[in-house]
Amino acid sequence: MNAADEGRQWPDEVSVDNARTTLLQLLARAGVPSDDARELTGLVEAGALALAHEELSGGARSAPGDKGAAYESGWLDGAGHLLEELGAVAERTLLRVVGAEGQPGPAGERPPAGRMEVERARVALTPLYLSFTAASELDPEVTEEVLAAVLTTMSPRQRAGYAGRLTQFAAAHRTRLERLFAAFGPGSTITVHGRYSLLHSATSIAVLERLIAAPQALREEWNAAELPPAWLDGLTTAWNAPA
Repeated sequence: MNAADEGRQWPDEVSVDNARTTLLQLLARAGVPSDDARELTGLVEAGALALAHEELSGGARSAPGDKGAAYESGWLDGAGHLLEELGAVAERTLLRVVGAEGQPGPAGERPPAGRMEVERARVALTPLYLSFTAASELDPEVTEEVLAAVLTTMSPRQRAGYAGRLTQFAAAHRTRLERLFAAFGPGSTITVHGRYSLLHSATSIAVLERLIAAPQALREEWNAAELPPAWLDGLTTAWNAPA
C-alpha cells in the first residue's frame, strides 16, 4: 500500500459487508422484512454506482500532464473502458434487485406492486404534494390501494426510478398543479368526499402522472382494484379544466 492509498482510507470489502449487515440487522429490529431491507440496500448500492457513472460521464476528460498525442489517446481509451465497466457493474447491481426487464405475463399481466415499492412511492410523493397544498385528509388505507394500482402499470425497473419521474413531472407542470390544488384541493371549497377526493391526497400527483404517461394501463389497474371510477374521472375533469 502506498502513501496515497493510506491517505484515502477507503472501506475494504469486509468493512462494506459489515456495514451492510449491520444496517440489515437494524432494519430487522425495526420490523422491516429481510427481503424489503435487501431491496432498499440494493437500490442504494445500484444508485450510488449509477450516479458515479453519470458524474464521470458528464465532464470532458483529458490525460494528466503533457506526454504526447499517443499517450493521451491511450489514456482516454482506457478511461472510456473503465467507465463502461462501471456502468456494467451498476446495471448488474440493479438487476439483482429488480430482475431482468421482461415482457408482461399471460394476458398482459404486470407484476403486482410490493409493500416496499408502495412505501417508496409514498415517501417520494409526500414532500411533492406539500409543496403545492396542505396535508392530505384521505384515508391512508385508500392511499395504499391507489398507489398499488398506479405502480402496477409499471415494470419493477420503472418503479425503481419512479421517484425521479414524479419529481420531473411536478417540475414540468408546476404552474398547472398549483392552479389545480388551489381550485380543488385542501383549502378550496371542494369537499374531501366526492368526485374530486383524490386532490385531497398526495396520490393525486402519481395518478396524474400515469394519466398522461399510461392512461390505458392506469384505467385497467384502476378497474381491477375496484377503485371508484368517479375519482379518476373527477381528477381528469379537474386537470383539463380551463385556467
